[in-house]
Amino acid sequence: MDVPSDSVTNSASIGIRGNIMSTIATTLSKNKKTIKLTAERWYHITESHDYMAGYFHDVLETINDADYILAGKKEELLAIKFYKKTHIGSKYLMCCYREKNKEGIVIKRL
Repeated sequence: MDVPSDSVTNSASIGIRGNIMSTIATTLSKNKKTIKLTAERWYHITESHDYMAGYFHDVLETINDADYILAGKKEELLAIKFYKKTHIGSKYLMCCYREKNKEGIVIKRL
């Protein structure tokens, strides 16, 4: 499933080049906050969970169009979305992010 093109912006290639804290993509949360995904966070996600490397857009879509959003312990939000088809079968994807003022940042994929 694709994320609507008006809700996601890719500002650099997915590879790690230049400033590791540079924003590589943004998406809108359900609360209409712009959530940034940095190169450093994407690197962390794919190094810690190598099976996630092919799910870049799904991570953004989960934040943009979550089935459920839960409050975390320290101001973070947990976006959860069910995917009927992944390379390992049907799965829930959970992304942890934080909203502040008008924008936010992806913390990690759980």
